[in-house]
Amino acid sequence: MNNNKPLAERIRPKSLNEYLSQDHLIGSNGSLTQQIKKGIIPSLILWGPPGVGKTTLANIIASESERPFYTLSAINSGVKEVREVIDKAKQSGGLFTAKNPILFIDEIHRFSKSQQDSLLGAVEKGWITLIGATTENPSFEVIPALLSRCQVYTLNPFGKKELETLLKRAMDEDKYLQSKTILLKETESLLKLSGGDARKLLNIFELVVSSQDHEKVTITNDLVSKLVQQNTVRYDKTGEQHYDIISAFIKSVRGSDPNAAVYWLARMIEGGEDLKFIARRMIILASEDIGNANPTALILANNTFQAVNTIGYPEARIILSQCAVYLSSSPKSNASYMAINEAQKLVKQTGDLPVPLAIRNAPTKLMKELGYGEDYKYAHDYQNNFVNQEFLPEEITNTKIYNPGDNQREKSFRTFLKSRWGDKYGY
Repeated sequence: MNNNKPLAERIRPKSLNEYLSQDHLIGSNGSLTQQIKKGIIPSLILWGPPGVGKTTLANIIASESERPFYTLSAINSGVKEVREVIDKAKQSGGLFTAKNPILFIDEIHRFSKSQQDSLLGAVEKGWITLIGATTENPSFEVIPALLSRCQVYTLNPFGKKELETLLKRAMDEDKYLQSKTILLKETESLLKLSGGDARKLLNIFELVVSSQDHEKVTITNDLVSKLVQQNTVRYDKTGEQHYDIISAFIKSVRGSDPNAAVYWLARMIEGGEDLKFIARRMIILASEDIGNANPTALILANNTFQAVNTIGYPEARIILSQCAVYLSSSPKSNASYMAINEAQKLVKQTGDLPVPLAIRNAPTKLMKELGYGEDYKYAHDYQNNFVNQEFLPEEITNTKIYNPGDNQREKSFRTFLKSRWGDKYGY
């Protein structure tokens, strides 16, 4: 290779015209386009998976709006570094001017509360325009006071068309690749392994091309798979295998294999993954994949999240392991998850159906006169605290949405519901 810089860095876009994808943000009618052209940039949080152009977009915003640009990484910067950059920014820009310096913070979700607090004054007083990049949901990872002062923009993963365009652009623009005769015979493995991550795609592409001694290189699925397996990278908490490993962990728990679950948990811990991220995913899993087959799973997962927040590393690894083993060894049901999916689908299909009069709220005299709540039957006034009445809109009467799972607890749900509703819902 004739350049020490990675391919992704060598062909990084430098203007909006070169920027690929994210049309909803920077297309002709994109929400950011006009702001960038006018140079009136609010503080932003760019949220999206790895390799979709968050850092690139921040650089382009600064360049196009001709502002001083400062950058920090949340991995190796503390409050001291934040304050030093803010002091420099104050000296290079004016208060509340169109040329306020931009402070870009990569992986802002890794900033502690105190580090994020240190940004508040500078953002509020207009000393800097903050652009934060995160792969995690800002609602969970950015403190409310800072989040309320920023606009959140979501960047989408690249699709097949964009990734293939990126490969062709790399071959057309990069001098090293131009020195080779490259035939993209098959790209499925390249695209699959990238997972929509442009940086990962270009890293793999460069690895494959540079591994061939001859000038003519034919890219095939077999060649890509062979080389990538031989050069598997270590777990990278900043993106490379972040989503693959958490996916393996979740699928292992869902598959009731505590051995594999603890192994993937260890891979994340050893790789320096955010423990709160792992705990949060287990809360979701406890409801989505276990649900009412074992309702205690959700309680334990939520308590695990609280404990991890309280204890911290290294002891928190034990708590995570206990929870992972418990969730893996629990009976599984996605019945509640499927029920809400079905209900939302039904709502989209049928629209805003009227609430039956009997179960409408009747806080005023007029509403009572109109019959709101008039025929409602209070269940506790009847035997077994149940009375047969209609709760669904007339247009979807008898529609079965919840289908109990095939496990001991939900079988008891099915028996209970059938004893109450008979054949109404087919239980």
